[in-house]
Amino acid sequence: MKSVSQSKIRGALLGLGIGDALSMPVHWYYNRWALENDYGQVVDYLKPRNPHPDSILWRSQYKASNARGEILHDQARYWGKRGLHYHQFLEAGENTLNVKICRLLVDSLNQNRAYDANDFLNKYIAFMTTPNSHRDTYIEEYHRNFFANYASGIAPHKCGVEEKHIGGLVGIVPVIAFYANQPQQAQAHALEHLALTHPGKKMEVSASLIIDILLQVFDGNPLQEVILGQLQVQNNPLLGHPFTKLLKEPDETVIGKYFSTACYVEDAVPAVIYLALKYHQDPEKALIVNTNLGGDNAGRGAVLGALLGAAHGTEKFPERWVGGLVEPLPDFIKGF
Repeated sequence: MKSVSQSKIRGALLGLGIGDALSMPVHWYYNRWALENDYGQVVDYLKPRNPHPDSILWRSQYKASNARGEILHDQARYWGKRGLHYHQFLEAGENTLNVKICRLLVDSLNQNRAYDANDFLNKYIAFMTTPNSHRDTYIEEYHRNFFANYASGIAPHKCGVEEKHIGGLVGIVPVIAFYANQPQQAQAHALEHLALTHPGKKMEVSASLIIDILLQVFDGNPLQEVILGQLQVQNNPLLGHPFTKLLKEPDETVIGKYFSTACYVEDAVPAVIYLALKYHQDPEKALIVNTNLGGDNAGRGAVLGALLGAAHGTEKFPERWVGGLVEPLPDFIKGF
């Protein structure tokens, strides 16, 4: 495998943040009419605002059994209330909690010059249990499950509960990018990292597909060629859809009717593959389309952005997006 360009590695990390931040204000809008009515066609970073018509915060619950499990802090007062935006206090261009945690991972990789699960877990636990470490109101289910187990005395490595949400794939991108020149290490450590918070066969299968595509793209293969090659060999069950035929259909039909806009990997990952294949040459168009399709567009957008960034480097992302990110992920220290 030839040496991977820093532009591709940086592009993957940048795309991860851009795809998430662009979707953030309309994250989990399942009613597309409401999305357009509230925000219009989203093409730039926007600040979220209340009310959020599809918010489920009013029926979301979490109560820490002790201080070890306390992760809601001052955001707890908003849980159980109707109409509140999941990310109500974030600024335009700011990332959701999933990507903020990727920063912890990048810091850990840089400090250790290698993947260290123990170091990441220490950083993750400290971050989540420290008040005011972030301003995101919604804490996804995997965090709640992890810290419920952690509070009960379970060892951190065993606190994850079987998962199926695309948000877990957001967290493996920095590991794959860090080990872009070492494919076996990339796969092993990415799956190791995934299992900390998103264990289970569904997550492993979906992650293996994204890992394989990213590594091939890092190796200089065009994104379209890689995906078409994957479809030809059919070595992953998530590829068993008529993707090339679906390219002729409207995006709103493919993602919404054929693939659900929800966060479950069995639909969300094929939706990413479809968008990456259709818009492989146009990252700006791809991420705008994904954003305005609603649902878990932030999870899809982060993974999609990483694929497109790995394919094109940093150059094809609009400057307004690159410069507008509130807190882009740091570069890896050279020489790893």
